[in-house]
Amino acid sequence: MIKLDRDALEKLEKRELQLTVLSVVFVLVLASGLAAFMYPLVFIHPIGNKWTLRVAFSGFCALSLLFVGYLFEHQRTVRNLKQHLLAELERNVMLQQQASIDILQSMPDANHFWDRLTMEFRRAMTMQTKISLILAKAKGGGAPQKDDDSQAWSDAAKALTRKLRPSDSIYRLAPDLFAIVLPETDLPNAKRIAIRLQEGLQEVSAKHGKTFEITVHNYPEHVKSARELEEIVKTLLPVEEEWSSPVPATEQPA
Repeated sequence: MIKLDRDALEKLEKRELQLTVLSVVFVLVLASGLAAFMYPLVFIHPIGNKWTLRVAFSGFCALSLLFVGYLFEHQRTVRNLKQHLLAELERNVMLQQQASIDILQSMPDANHFWDRLTMEFRRAMTMQTKISLILAKAKGGGAPQKDDDSQAWSDAAKALTRKLRPSDSIYRLAPDLFAIVLPETDLPNAKRIAIRLQEGLQEVSAKHGKTFEITVHNYPEHVKSARELEEIVKTLLPVEEEWSSPVPATEQPA
């Protein structure tokens, strides 16, 4: 996300104002010196038509003052233009933040994930097929900041979504945890998909300084029941966001 360096902008504004004041002082000194040399020839010892000289002298003084006024007006116009551009930039940043929040809020949450996982697991047991689950969790950085890092989570969600197949589904279980359900996917194919997801997250990691750990879990290679898969996911969830009263999943018969 674009961050505005207010201190640098204020220093730049002060430096530009200083240059404007220096230009005004320079013009006034030159104009005053020239007017001082012209004054005796115009008012004390005029040569030729004194009224023509006085009109020219008055015109020179007026032009000097107008030029000084132009310098100040230029400074004010540029300052107002920069303020307008900064306001537009801040507005665009706010719109990007709101768009990121909307994307995250529109993603299916843990409740939808639980229903889909239960359904796909039962189908895998009934049809004697395989199902894989990929978990992408941000590493380090302490507790996730839902508001400050919304752009990072949004970019991560978009990067993950672009790498998925039409039959796959992605869910946001926690601010820093995403789950991808891969129906009818064996372990080798799931690992290949995980590699693609990791490549898609590299740009997000470089942009936001986030690192993601991707793990692959497969039935029946790694787990033999839905409860085992459920426990794996629960270990990655924050305590306050663990599923409450989950619907019991059908266990595989012994």
